[in-house]
Amino acid sequence: MRKGDGLLLSVVLLSLGLLIADMMSGGGVSAALNARLPGMAQSAGRRLGQLGVWLSPFLLVPLISGLLGRVLDLPERLWAAQRAAVNRIDAITEIIAGAARWFALGLVVATAIIVIQRYVFGYASTKLAESVIYMHALLFLLSSGSTLLHGGHVRVDVFFAKMSPQGRAWVDLLGTYLALIPMSFLILWSSTGYLNSTWRILESSRESDGLAFVFLLKTAIPLFAILMILQGFSMAARAAMTLGGQKPPALPAAAEGEV
Repeated sequence: MRKGDGLLLSVVLLSLGLLIADMMSGGGVSAALNARLPGMAQSAGRRLGQLGVWLSPFLLVPLISGLLGRVLDLPERLWAAQRAAVNRIDAITEIIAGAARWFALGLVVATAIIVIQRYVFGYASTKLAESVIYMHALLFLLSSGSTLLHGGHVRVDVFFAKMSPQGRAWVDLLGTYLALIPMSFLILWSSTGYLNSTWRILESSRESDGLAFVFLLKTAIPLFAILMILQGFSMAARAAMTLGGQKPPALPAAAEGEV
């Protein structure tokens, strides 16, 4: 199994288990979830928000260590802690992206089925058509962190490739704190309002025969912002180590060929 397969398998098995339990209970499981999920989601959201506020000052550690590391001999424990954080963040990013890569195959299969249904049998499935939207959104939102990790995002500049490692580190460090993290926090902040409302009503498709998981799809937007903030921290920490004369952790070896 590759990275992320275990996560995807766990989600599939959990979904199948809930579906079977709901069928055996005559809809009792879905009724209980519909009654309890909104309150549980709002409670979890408040706690996660508080946790994020408490942890947010630590996002400045790479910036401070990158600036001071050029002129001061910082403790090795500080660099070791950042290496550990980078390795953990990269591992989480790769697991999520590894699971999301299956949406690419799902997109191809679902699109082929839609074309055959429509032009051969004259039939259209709203659920299948909406599943393409879901998979397309989840593929890009959940894989963006891994793409950033491996430098796959487009860099609109003509100087970066010719810069020295120190120059690239400065671009990554300053770009993270001037653009990436502020924009990700803006996305996260602006999504809290509709995220609360969509979970409160467990929003479903506007179509009567559509998918009933719009609230889950919209949850991927703040999750995307969180993944980008975490991966931005990882990128900034690597840049800080380069500026401080430290060796940054190597990129995950197998991830580039998997995502």
